[in-house]
Amino acid sequence: MAEPRKRRARDPEATRAIILEAARTLLAKHGPEALSLSEVAHLAGVNRGTAYQHFETREKLIQATADWVADKLFRAVFGDPETLEERRIEEVDNADLTDRMAEFGRQNPELCRIWLLQLLSSPEPENDPFWREYHGSLQRFTKTDLAEPGIDSEVLSVTILAGAFLWPIWARAHSRDEGERETLAKRYAYETLRLSLHGTLRAEKFPAVAERVDRTRVHIARLNAESGEG
Repeated sequence: MAEPRKRRARDPEATRAIILEAARTLLAKHGPEALSLSEVAHLAGVNRGTAYQHFETREKLIQATADWVADKLFRAVFGDPETLEERRIEEVDNADLTDRMAEFGRQNPELCRIWLLQLLSSPEPENDPFWREYHGSLQRFTKTDLAEPGIDSEVLSVTILAGAFLWPIWARAHSRDEGERETLAKRYAYETLRLSLHGTLRAEKFPAVAERVDRTRVHIARLNAESGEG
């Protein structure tokens, strides 16, 4: 007599992760407007009731996905949040932070757009770990003698983030391959840095940034000339 098949042990955390992975896949392909829990459940290989147990509404599922993006973004830009210590503001490499943020946006354009829209519509953006660290860093910076006076750190933070995560949509539409998208990402990082150097940073305090801006300008001009755009 055949033994009865053992029931697979339930793993709620693993099931939740599978559902989130399916949601990220569909969001990246079709955006939040087309997302449905039924379609997510189908892609995840779970029944619809199970999906609803973990995420009661599509809005909660989208928010959970945005939280996942915030964590990945934090790690890509700042490193492991478990080991991150508050840095002296003069030790922060703004150029590298801008490069890493632009690169993450290039690699995850749809997910970053979803995260940004969730952040902008949130009544409590400080709950988002990336915003808390990013805006907090800029806010501390604006209070030092490294910055030009009178900077609105909140407006500056939103402006930079909006550019970083909406520019990749432009780049994708105006490039033919991955190489061109990478060049466009570098163009964004350079322009952001240039504007910062002549608007928020006290240029005389950051000679290395000024040198980098000049070097990058020459590099981008050469790339444009090689592609027939310059």
